[in-house]
Amino acid sequence: MSERHPRKRAAFEPVAAPVARNPAMRRPAATVAGGVLVLLRAASGIVWGIAVAFDLPPWLQAIAGAAEGSGADPTLTLPELGIGAGLFFGILGVIALIQAVFGIQLLRGSNVARVIVMLVSTLSIITAFAGWWELGQEITVGTTLVTVSLDILVLLALSSRDAAAYARRNEKV
Repeated sequence: MSERHPRKRAAFEPVAAPVARNPAMRRPAATVAGGVLVLLRAASGIVWGIAVAFDLPPWLQAIAGAAEGSGADPTLTLPELGIGAGLFFGILGVIALIQAVFGIQLLRGSNVARVIVMLVSTLSIITAFAGWWELGQEITVGTTLVTVSLDILVLLALSSRDAAAYARRNEKV
């Protein structure tokens, strides 16, 4: 009886091994997961913006305060940000739209979108780490925990071999 082991890349195999041209390749689960996670990240940004812009109901403030670890009401409001509601929602809308476009492009199999999303996710994780390390910023549900978690999951999904092969399925070798 022979055991089947997953094919592992040998140390001498190039990282960017050539992918056979296959336009009919089925979309892998890793690509779907990456695209959906980017779309969820856009939605979480909108929810965060609404929570900052409008007063939350008392029961939701208690939950947010408990999740934050302080037990108090969330402290971030639009006046504390120092910008008007129109500018805030404009910036938030543009960012959410860009993320949604990249999520859709990922689902369609764009390699450029895959690489850009992975770079932005990496920069986001590094920024959150630097804020924690140098500035003492806490990473909680109310601050950056959700976005860092989504960024890590996006990196895991989009850096897989299947996602890379699907994104490069139309390239000529």
